[in-house]
Amino acid sequence: MAVSNLIRNFGSLLLSSSPHHLPQIPASFRPLFLVSQLGASREISTSTLVLTRDPLWKCRTKYTIKPIPKPKSGGRDHTGRIRVDGIGGGNKQCYRMIDFQRLRYPDAADPSPFEEKVLLVRYDPCRSGHIALVGGGKRKRWIIATENMVAGDIIKTSGKIERMAVSANDGDAYPVGALPLGTLINNLESHPGKGAQYIRAAGTCGVLLRKISGTAIIQLPSKRQIQVLETCMATVGRVSNVEHNQRNLGKAGRNRWLGKRPDSGLWQRKGGWAGRKIRPLPAIKSYVNLPMPASQG
Repeated sequence: MAVSNLIRNFGSLLLSSSPHHLPQIPASFRPLFLVSQLGASREISTSTLVLTRDPLWKCRTKYTIKPIPKPKSGGRDHTGRIRVDGIGGGNKQCYRMIDFQRLRYPDAADPSPFEEKVLLVRYDPCRSGHIALVGGGKRKRWIIATENMVAGDIIKTSGKIERMAVSANDGDAYPVGALPLGTLINNLESHPGKGAQYIRAAGTCGVLLRKISGTAIIQLPSKRQIQVLETCMATVGRVSNVEHNQRNLGKAGRNRWLGKRPDSGLWQRKGGWAGRKIRPLPAIKSYVNLPMPASQG
């Protein structure tokens, strides 16, 4: 009670004093709070500033082939709490922007097939497969490398579907409708022009099974089948770094280099999720809106 009376009296004393006797504070040294009648103050929250401070490698819009420094979060969000378990430490990594849209014409006014030269094939710390630096004309870009791709190769990209199936080489990109049946493909689009979303992991490939009325059915590495438009782009061949799943880590410290943090070691009984299960394959996933047949009356 005595403390509240003392605070009330001190506030009335400040209000009764003349504002000319108060020291003038420069604008550059004023604190970040709003003052009302010199009696009540409310501090501005800085949480919005923290939320808008996104890493550069995420908010970059202009394409570049230069490595972009990638900060590590340790599985924590902006509040500092762990949201994803098993993440922590690891070597420093740089992110390289991959152009998953192979059919990107150098000149929009001339949509004709173009060729690019493979300048470099290297390891990428942010993905399991290797990446390749290709150049053609006045541009360079990173793409996912195929199994037999080496520096000096010439790869071709075309968006045309001819009457006869093309004889494509490893690393070439064509619409799935232009390729012969049984072709091994990777970096498959689900919608034309959206960019590769399927079959991008190391050593994986899909198989072109059949073509039906402007669509194509592809078998994924998981043996699941999907149906896409024949104008969706795909790369011929298998993704590089085929022996990725056969590597031997050798010690637990190598997992820490990769940024994988071990569990606590507490023994936990396995539930019903553990064990081998034989389930039938799911139905074909279609990305095509085919017209329904007219009902027979």
